[in-house]
Amino acid sequence: MANIIVTGASSGIGFETVLDLTANTDHQVIALARSADKLRKLHEIASSLNHDGGKLYPAQFDIVYDNYPNSLIPFIQSKFDKVDILINNAGALVNKPFLDTSAEEFAYMLQTNVLGHVNMIKHVVPLMSEGGHIVNIGSMGGFQGSAKFSGLSAYSTSKGALSILTECLAEELKDKGIKVNCLALGSSQTEMFEAAFPGVEAGTLAFEMGRYIAEFAQNGSKYYNGKVLPVSNTTP
Repeated sequence: MANIIVTGASSGIGFETVLDLTANTDHQVIALARSADKLRKLHEIASSLNHDGGKLYPAQFDIVYDNYPNSLIPFIQSKFDKVDILINNAGALVNKPFLDTSAEEFAYMLQTNVLGHVNMIKHVVPLMSEGGHIVNIGSMGGFQGSAKFSGLSAYSTSKGALSILTECLAEELKDKGIKVNCLALGSSQTEMFEAAFPGVEAGTLAFEMGRYIAEFAQNGSKYYNGKVLPVSNTTP
């Protein structure tokens, strides 16, 4: 049994990751997202799939703006004695030519795709013990040497920063026995992918990617630490 936190759990890959982690398992999962309605839907579906005693705790929370010390941390401590796995999946996308992208939109990408995860990691690491695993969900857009696409400069820049953060944290948390890895995802059929590439069919379905992330989060730290791993079978 593992105690797991998943951010950005209300749709797409995060939604599917939570379903895979809770289906017929005894894991305990805290699912965080901004949309209460979508979290209710997640809970309903997860409950119908799980018959073996695992528990799902949905919680409405904004990783950038909401209160960690007075809201999220007490909630986590009321459910878990410790955190085993943190999956930082929350994110947003701006699809706009570079010259038309405002400084505010760049800041929004960095806040949501990097600083929100920084906040989460800073507050959750003290609740983790040796053997813990942090999985940051990056993008091939932020993977050095991969194909890049017009309109995604702000998004890809933020995901590149998340990759470097992963490498740095793996070194800093080594003494605590906590592993940190980043999965640089390629195309997966989600709302975000459709916003980035309208009319393009992704190479992977969301539930397939969710299953991969769930498996990696549980077992990947046996083989990897401080790695940014491309997970892509098509371009885009």
